[in-house]
Amino acid sequence: MSDDFDAWCKAQALRAENALDDNLPAAGTHPAQLHEAMRYAVMGGGKRIRPLLVYAGAELSGALAPVADCAACAVEMIHAYSLVHDDLPCMDNDVMRRGKPTVHVAFGEATAMLVGDALQAQAFEVLARAALAGARPQAVVRMVAQLAQAAGSIGMAGGQAIDLQAVGQNMTQAQLQIMHEKKTGAMLRASVLLGAYGGRELSAADDQSLLQYSQALGLAFQVVDDILDVQADSSTLGKTAGKDALNDKPTYVSLLGLPASQALATQLCGEAHEALKPFGLAARRLHDLADLVVLRKS
Repeated sequence: MSDDFDAWCKAQALRAENALDDNLPAAGTHPAQLHEAMRYAVMGGGKRIRPLLVYAGAELSGALAPVADCAACAVEMIHAYSLVHDDLPCMDNDVMRRGKPTVHVAFGEATAMLVGDALQAQAFEVLARAALAGARPQAVVRMVAQLAQAAGSIGMAGGQAIDLQAVGQNMTQAQLQIMHEKKTGAMLRASVLLGAYGGRELSAADDQSLLQYSQALGLAFQVVDDILDVQADSSTLGKTAGKDALNDKPTYVSLLGLPASQALATQLCGEAHEALKPFGLAARRLHDLADLVVLRKS
C-alpha cells in the first residue's frame, strides 16, 4: 500500500460520511422514527469499503466529485439496507452490528423491515441525482442498471437466497464461489464500476480489466470474512464472531481449511493487481484497496 493511503482512506471515509448525512432525510423529518432508524443504520459505523472503491474508480476515470458522491451514497445505502434485513430474526437473527444493537433490536422488527425498504429506494433516488451533478445521461442509466442488477435476484438478493438454502448442506468450492460472487461480490463489483462509469467513457478493454479486478477483489473479501469469523472476536469485528459455524453455514474455512483459505486470499489479491496493469498509476488506489481487503483485521 502507498505511504499516504491511510490518510486518503480517512479523508474519503469522512467525505462519504458527510455525503450520506446530506443525502439521508434529516433527523426529525416526519415520520421521525423511521428516519431516525434509517440514520442509525447508515451513519457512524462500518469500514466504508464500498464508498472507498467508488472513489478509487472515480479517480481512475476522472469522475466529478459530486457524481462520485452520489454513487458512493447509493452503494452504501444498499449495503446498509442489506445488513438490516440480514440481521432480522427470519434471516441471521443477529443482535449486534457495527458494535451496537442491530436495527430490529433497537427499533423493532417492523421498523427494521421498513428501514431496509426505504434505504433501497433512497439509494436509487440519490444515484439518479448524478445526472444533475454533471454525469453523462448515458452513464447514469448504466450506473442505475448496474446497481439494480447487483442488488437484485441475480446479485445480492439471489446470493442471500442461496445462502439460506445452504444451511447444513455440503457445497463444492465452485458452488460456494457462485454464492459469494452474488451475495458479496456483486455489490463490490458495482462499487468499482459505478465510480468508473461516472467519468470518461471507458473502452471495452477497460471494462473487462475492471470486471476482472472487482471479481477477484469481491471473492477475496469473502474469503477473508470467513477467515476473520474464525480468528477474530466480536469486539474486533463489531458483529457476532463465529456465527457461521454456529449456524452451520458452509464457508471457505470449513471447506478448505484455514491455511488453504489464506493462500486463496493471497492468490486472489495477486489476480486483482494483475488486472489493473493496463491502467498504470491511475489505478493506484484500487491497488491499495486490494491489499487492504486481504490484510484487514476486521
